[in-house]
Amino acid sequence: MTASGTNTRVSDNIAAAGVDQHPRGDAHLPRTGAHLPDTMVRYLAEGIGTLFLVFTVGASVRNGSVLAPLAIGAVLMAMIYAGGHISGGHYNPAVTVAALVRGRIGLRDAIGYWIAQFFGGLLGAGAVLLAVGPGQVETAPGQVEALSLSGHALVAAFVAELLFTFALCYVVLNVATSKDHPNNLFYGLAIGFTVIAGAVAVGGVSGAAFNPAVVVGGVAMGLFSAPLLLTYIGAQVIAGIAAGFAFRALNPDDK
Repeated sequence: MTASGTNTRVSDNIAAAGVDQHPRGDAHLPRTGAHLPDTMVRYLAEGIGTLFLVFTVGASVRNGSVLAPLAIGAVLMAMIYAGGHISGGHYNPAVTVAALVRGRIGLRDAIGYWIAQFFGGLLGAGAVLLAVGPGQVETAPGQVEALSLSGHALVAAFVAELLFTFALCYVVLNVATSKDHPNNLFYGLAIGFTVIAGAVAVGGVSGAAFNPAVVVGGVAMGLFSAPLLLTYIGAQVIAGIAAGFAFRALNPDDK
């Protein structure tokens, strides 16, 4: 196969994963020697990115860092730049739902992404439990006390997770999959700063998860109570679906 033919194949695989960006020119170079199947490479990239995202969430919150929102947004931005050209840099099952509705990823790949994201998130949570001992845990900004909500507090958390998960998915689709922004270099910044804004704005309301893998990992780390799983993940999935349809409505010619 010629170099140009290989480049076309790699570009097609990236597009199928749900992202149009190619921040590194060498991402188009033909791969030589033995390598993993393209689907496995994408799943591994998603697992690694989600692992570091959940690890950063857990470690920064359990340590009581006032810079937790900045750390979380920064690591998400870095992981997106690192793996965006491979998998699309979702690292979030809700983002994958949005990409599925938007039509940038197929159901089979989406299921693979979800498995990789939840598995990576649980690995990240396990690493936090090993690295951050109980004696280091403090009440932190963004950590809702007991995270066992009911009544108005639960409704408020649902609304917060719904709105900012929608914002996150909506930004991802518009900066990382739109045909009007080919090969841009700002998409990682836009996505990372959306998470920072959400964490600062509603961290004290919902814990600022915006990500089902973070919620599951948070339950494993003791940051969220198990009864919140259904409420949080429900809000995030609804937000991902809504973001996908919103993109399609506002960009009818961008298939």
